[in-house]
Amino acid sequence: MIRIGVIGQSGEVSAAVWAMAEALGQEIARQGCVLLTGGTNGVMEAVSRGAKAAGGLVVGILPGDDPGMANPYIDIPITTGFGFDYRSLVLVHSSDVVIMVAGGNGTLGELSAAYLNRRPVIVLEPSGGWAARIKQVVYDGRYLDTRRTVALDFVQTAEEAVQRAMALARQARCAWPSEQAKWKADG
Repeated sequence: MIRIGVIGQSGEVSAAVWAMAEALGQEIARQGCVLLTGGTNGVMEAVSRGAKAAGGLVVGILPGDDPGMANPYIDIPITTGFGFDYRSLVLVHSSDVVIMVAGGNGTLGELSAAYLNRRPVIVLEPSGGWAARIKQVVYDGRYLDTRRTVALDFVQTAEEAVQRAMALARQARCAWPSEQAKWKADG
């Protein structure tokens, strides 16, 4: 089962961003993928609502220890005991691929964490925020720095984002070493 992490703006979001995020959640669920988010409000709530409406499984990776922080569409609230920044690392490491929707500074940090940890990232450009601006500062049109760790993919629709996410997740899984090879015992 493919785990798609969605990162994006918290707090109040415009009606257009809400609709785009909700459509993204619906498409993630329709494709049989598991949705992971930061579990609270804004884009996280909208995408969770969409996935839940389409019968999907929604996991919220929450800061702190209070599962009551989760938005009402979360099926599985996972409390991390961490602040927002470290919670975001758990989200990135728990995802096969990450989709960026709108976003401010926190989302930018999550994007950087995904890049540094070689998680494929799809940017839903028309959603605004950093998703609309990041292309202006990337190297060679796709990388966050000259190391070219992982290419960013820029898309225009929720459907395109999920299709690309599924393809990249499958490719990334093929590149991962097996658990046996990774944890080989010496006797």
